[in-house]
Amino acid sequence: MPARACLVSFTDPEGVTHSVEVAADSLFEAVVLAVAEFRRCGFTHVALGPAARLKVALKTPATVHEVKLSRVEEWLQSAGRSPKEQVLKTELRGRLA
Repeated sequence: MPARACLVSFTDPEGVTHSVEVAADSLFEAVVLAVAEFRRCGFTHVALGPAARLKVALKTPATVHEVKLSRVEEWLQSAGRSPKEQVLKTELRGRLA
């Protein structure tokens, strides 16, 4: 499946919504890429703890998903079901380091 444009957002404790557009093949990949980008852009002061809820909106077809960061982190730490998935998880863990 080709990467899709996704708008990933979260609302900080002060009620400000932050969003970033990423290209990803899966819901969890979109969250990891977005968190890495939020951190790169200086949003590390914003609490993105395990309970943080991130909203992922796919551009086409238009769909929206919401996932806890802790669930994505659990997925990253689990073994890949295929060599391709294991390579992806290793790469994504590196982006969050």
